[in-house]
Amino acid sequence: MAVQKDGLRRQVDAHFRRGLSYLKIGVRWLNSFVHKAYSFLRLDHLVYLDSTPCFASQKARDRYYRKITFSLIQEFDAWA
Repeated sequence: MAVQKDGLRRQVDAHFRRGLSYLKIGVRWLNSFVHKAYSFLRLDHLVYLDSTPCFASQKARDRYYRKITFSLIQEFDAWA
């Protein structure tokens, strides 16, 4: 995710629309780090939430955004 945050994803994933996972992007970055002497990335600015989801295909992207999501609604009795 640090590669994505720093805007360096195209250096390891030229066809960025194919939707590689963050794990695969990270492994490719480490491979480039070793073989091409890329600089090591700072990891202190990462967040725990996925900023932009990656999709393997347009169909997977459409399925993700068209899914029905449910949330828990709690009801409380108000007694005065």
